[in-house]
Amino acid sequence: MRPILHHYPNSPFAEKIRTLLGFKKLDWTSVLIPSIMPKPDVVALTGGYRKTPILQLGADIYCDTALIAKVIEDLAPSPTVFPTEQGPLASILAQWADSTLFWTAIPYTMQPSGFAHAMSGQPAEVQQAFAADRAKFRGTMPRLRIPEATHALKVYLDQFEALHADGRTWLLGESPSIADFSVYHSIWFVARGGPPAAILEGYERVGAWRSRMQAIGHGNSERLDSAEAVALAARSTHAKPEPGEFIETHGLAFGSPVTIAAIDYGCDPVAGELVISRPDEIGLLRTDPRAGTVVVHFPRIGFEIRKAEPA
Repeated sequence: MRPILHHYPNSPFAEKIRTLLGFKKLDWTSVLIPSIMPKPDVVALTGGYRKTPILQLGADIYCDTALIAKVIEDLAPSPTVFPTEQGPLASILAQWADSTLFWTAIPYTMQPSGFAHAMSGQPAEVQQAFAADRAKFRGTMPRLRIPEATHALKVYLDQFEALHADGRTWLLGESPSIADFSVYHSIWFVARGGPPAAILEGYERVGAWRSRMQAIGHGNSERLDSAEAVALAARSTHAKPEPGEFIETHGLAFGSPVTIAAIDYGCDPVAGELVISRPDEIGLLRTDPRAGTVVVHFPRIGFEIRKAEPA
C-alpha cells in the first residue's frame, strides 16, 4: 500500500518526512492540506489532531513524525535510519531536534523580516489569519524572544560545525540516521527564511551536510485530493489491534473510552476507544461520518491519555 502524506509545502516537519520518503525510495501519494485551520478533511481522519504532517495507510492514521518515521522504517527497512551502531543516540538527538532546536528555529526565522518574506504577496487579512492561527496553535507554550533564539541558534550551529571537524559525512557517523532528518528540517526552514537565513553563512561544514541532505530529494509521488483520501479511508479496513499486545497503563483496559492529546502545543484532544498501548505507541479506534472507522496512532512520548468523561 502506498503511504499517503497529508502535508503542505512550507511545513518543516513535512520536509523531514518528504526527505525520509526520498531516502527510502518509496513511491508515495501527496495530499496537500491547508496550513491553518479549518482543516475539515484532516479532522475527519484524525478526530481533531491538526499538526502537520499525518501519514495515512488506508484506515490507519499516523500522527507525529517520531511515529511516522518508524512506520516508514517498517515499510522499507533498508536502508535503515536507525543504525544499530548508533544505538539509541540517534533517537535521543532526533527528539531534541524536533523540540528544542525546532522551537529555536521557528521564532528566530519568523522574526519580522522572516515573516514578511514568508508572507510576501499575501494580503493583510491572510497574514493576520496565519498569525492568529499560530498563536492559538501554540497556546500557553513559552516562546523564545528573538535575541535568545538568535544566540541559541548560533550556539547550536557552532556545535554542528565542530561535530563535522573529523570529516564525518553525517551527524553521527558514516551513515545517515533519524537524527539527520530531524535536525535537517529546522535548518531547511531557516535557509528558506529570507534575511534571517544569513545566520547560516560561514558554516561551511553545516552547509555541505545540508547539501547532502537536500540531494536526497523527495522520491516519486502522485497527487490525491484530500476528500478522496477521506473516501479511501472509509472504504478501507484498518489493521486489527490485538488485545494480547495491549499493555495496561493508567488503569485503562483495552477498549476504554479515552482522549489522547499532545502535551506541548496543538493540544486538541482526540476521543475514541483505546486499542493500542505499546511501549512506544498508543492509539484509539474512532468512527467519523465521512472517514468511517479508523485507528488513529500516536507515539507514547509527547502525548497523554485521559479517561473520557461521561457525556
